[in-house]
Amino acid sequence: MHIVLFTHPDFLGSQSMPRYASMLLKGMQERGHEVVVWTPKARFYKLPLMKSLKKWLGYIDQYFVFPIEVKLKLRNCSNGTLFVFVDQALGPWVPLVKNRNHIVHCHDFLALKSALGTIPENPTSFTGRQYQNYIRNGFSIGKCFISISKKTQQDLHELHLGKIVSSVVCYNGLNRPFHSLSSVASRDLLEAKLNIVLSSGYIMHIGGNQYYKNRIGVIEIYDTWRSNYNGKIPLVLIGEKPSDELITFSQKSLFKEDIHFITDLSDDYINSAYSGANCLLFPSLDEGFGWPIIEAMASGCPVITTNKAPMNEVGGMAAYYIDKKPTNTAHWQQWKEDGANMLEKVLSLNTFQRNEVIERSLNQSQKFTTEYSLNAIEAMYKEIKLIV
Repeated sequence: MHIVLFTHPDFLGSQSMPRYASMLLKGMQERGHEVVVWTPKARFYKLPLMKSLKKWLGYIDQYFVFPIEVKLKLRNCSNGTLFVFVDQALGPWVPLVKNRNHIVHCHDFLALKSALGTIPENPTSFTGRQYQNYIRNGFSIGKCFISISKKTQQDLHELHLGKIVSSVVCYNGLNRPFHSLSSVASRDLLEAKLNIVLSSGYIMHIGGNQYYKNRIGVIEIYDTWRSNYNGKIPLVLIGEKPSDELITFSQKSLFKEDIHFITDLSDDYINSAYSGANCLLFPSLDEGFGWPIIEAMASGCPVITTNKAPMNEVGGMAAYYIDKKPTNTAHWQQWKEDGANMLEKVLSLNTFQRNEVIERSLNQSQKFTTEYSLNAIEAMYKEIKLIV
């Protein structure tokens, strides 16, 4: 099978999508398929102009120059070529191959739902709404789709403006290896790397500053737990540099000396970070899939997350759940109390109970291996027929 993989340009600075694209590229090549990558090059984007213009110059590269290149390349592609879009956000390019074999991978529709006003926590600007509408009109030309969760598939069917011919769910597979490592050795390694006392353990969160990651909510639960119980282990938040809002909020905490933001931690340390943690506290408001849930489980780390799809799809019977943080501020205190109570429950597990949780977690993680995911995706690729 000859596959053309449409991917996000490198100059956007994304991390998760390049990893996913790399998984597809290597996975399909290992299965004997011929795969080439088509992606916009930084032409206008690299011009030495003001940073405020970079986004717009990038749009020229993506939506004016690149489509011309694609039309020229299509002349040399056989009718049997399969065109794969690694993300529905690449929707504006889908019409270029609407009459050829194609399939669109869907991850999450949070940006589009925000633009449509259905996510009050994340209001969208006028230009942002127009951009998301542009993407939606594009992927709605598509006929065949793979979603990473049932929740994403449900959103796809609600938001697609045309006719869907084929739609399946292929859960993500871990795109790098994670193992259950020694908690003591992992903590020692992190201590030496970060110069933080972690020998008694720590509560971990990993993620960016996106609204739905709910990093402030993580600190709220931690503060409430520290106030209500006698535990004193630190909170370690791994991810991008905290926003000004997050820094200001954390500085108001009575326990600010034990709240640590860790940025630029290489992938080599992430497995150890999970294995050394007492638990992963991951109360996201929403997700497309929820990578940290399954990464933590594969690393032997108990998980507390939100009882909402797709988080509970991924966590299954192995995770501990709390409600989504309510939008009504009058209910926030009860949410924090409930989160703190659940945190204390997990942190108070005896050795036997914790080992049981870890065993369930490891078993759950086996449902999301790279091999399993790629086999399901390949099977779907082979079923695509020419749609005119």
